[in-house]
Amino acid sequence: MTTAVAAPFRFFSLQVARTTRLGPSMVRITFSGEDLQYFFSDGRDQSLSLFLPHPGQTEPQVPIELGDGWWQGWRELPDDVRAVMRSYTLRALRRNPDEIDVDFVLHGIAPGAATPAGPASRWASRAAAGDRVLLLGPAIADNRAIRFRPPEDTDLVVIWGDETAVPAVSAILESLPAGSRARVWLQAHDAGDIQDLTTEADAEITWLVRENSLDAIRGAQLPPAERPYVWIAGESGCVKALRRHFVGERGIDRRRVTFVGYWRHGMTEEQLRAAE
Repeated sequence: MTTAVAAPFRFFSLQVARTTRLGPSMVRITFSGEDLQYFFSDGRDQSLSLFLPHPGQTEPQVPIELGDGWWQGWRELPDDVRAVMRSYTLRALRRNPDEIDVDFVLHGIAPGAATPAGPASRWASRAAAGDRVLLLGPAIADNRAIRFRPPEDTDLVVIWGDETAVPAVSAILESLPAGSRARVWLQAHDAGDIQDLTTEADAEITWLVRENSLDAIRGAQLPPAERPYVWIAGESGCVKALRRHFVGERGIDRRRVTFVGYWRHGMTEEQLRAAE
């Protein structure tokens, strides 16, 4: 069953079609389902909410039959019943057949990991064809959950993202037209997670493996530009520090800086949402 929530967003009932390991810390999960005929997105850094089942459940428990009241109904479910909700970025949308890709960072899965894996990482590491999920996503291509919006007069795109932002950055780079310029830094947990990225733009891409991003960017010289646009996404503390750098130290107009905290050290997504 599919229930509209609030246009342009709705619930989509999906299942895992296949999984593809991208590196030691990354897995791509491809989802399919009849509902995807109603899914539309212009891509870039399109944000989605995934609802995942607990171990032993065949599908996530979300009371979508409540319509606009689903959120309160979901919150009132017992902790061990209520579906796990996590935010992700759309990596790709395809037609014929209708499929979407979502890339997951596998926090805490590797042996000897410093922090234990959360429920979403555990689910993604074990996902198999046929596993069912619910997705809250866009039914209109140009929607408010797309944050990457450089002004028309932009003459340089500057991007930083940690491993959780790699899917968004990959999609953003694919959207940049030929003749545009971009300077990109990407943080990777492991050298094996470095990906070959595709773009028609004149883009210089630097991967930082276990390096301090702020130090690396402070020491870098940006290409000359009169109207740069900056997009920063990843761990909240690092995002805020980089925003201060670009606005305070480099003098970039704060109105031309988009910054998004995807996660925060020491906090679950539930705690982060509550804090916000």
